[in-house]
Amino acid sequence: MTTQHSTALITGASSGIGAVYADRLAARGYDLVLVARREDRLQALAAQLEQRYGVKVTTLTADLTEETGIRAVEEALRSNNAIDTLINNAGTAQMAPFLAGDVAQHQAINMLNTTALMRLTYAVLPRLAENNRGTLINIASVLSIHARAGSALYSATKGWVLNFTRGLQEEFADSKVRIQAVLPAATATEIWEISGVSVNDLPEGSVMTTDNMVDAALAGLDQGEQITIPPMHDESLWARYEEARLALFDSARTGEPAPRYLSR
Repeated sequence: MTTQHSTALITGASSGIGAVYADRLAARGYDLVLVARREDRLQALAAQLEQRYGVKVTTLTADLTEETGIRAVEEALRSNNAIDTLINNAGTAQMAPFLAGDVAQHQAINMLNTTALMRLTYAVLPRLAENNRGTLINIASVLSIHARAGSALYSATKGWVLNFTRGLQEEFADSKVRIQAVLPAATATEIWEISGVSVNDLPEGSVMTTDNMVDAALAGLDQGEQITIPPMHDESLWARYEEARLALFDSARTGEPAPRYLSR
């Protein structure tokens, strides 16, 4: 990952994965725009990173579940021509039966995990396309390829993120704009405090630290990966998954009903 005095905007930057991305990019010489709801944490992190790495760090307090927050970050992306890296990290989860939450809660999760991500991407991509350089990193989840009881909404939003990112990768395949989807598994962040599931209830040894997650994701980016699953050790699993996925897609292009659906 090379820099030309780049500036990265990171959402959900006040803690967890976002804060580690901020540290790692600052160490690589990036100036930063840090976005989150908690102003006190943002300012403390900004001061720490400026002192440690000598980079310029600005903060933007915004709630991306609300229209005003999304518009504020869109404006920052469009007006700051130095921003050539966007990390769409902000997200939330409620691991509970769908009917256990109300529509307003579900809408807020959907707004943050999908709508805000799409709009911020739209705000920065024209400049990346024009300059034929830059980086977009979308944080999805391994639950983008799996759903279980209690994860219907979260899995759906992260599946959206994965497919949205895949489509953009196809559109920008011939450019020098790098677009990566990161699919963390269980990671030790504050999301568990609001998700309804305690991190202590997860299988021992299954939870990755935020430092390891981000370091692996950045290593994947440096190696040219488009989709990075930090805790996946056997790469052949993904290769077989992709082969089956594409075969399934191709099999549905016959234009004819399958024999099992024809009356006998």
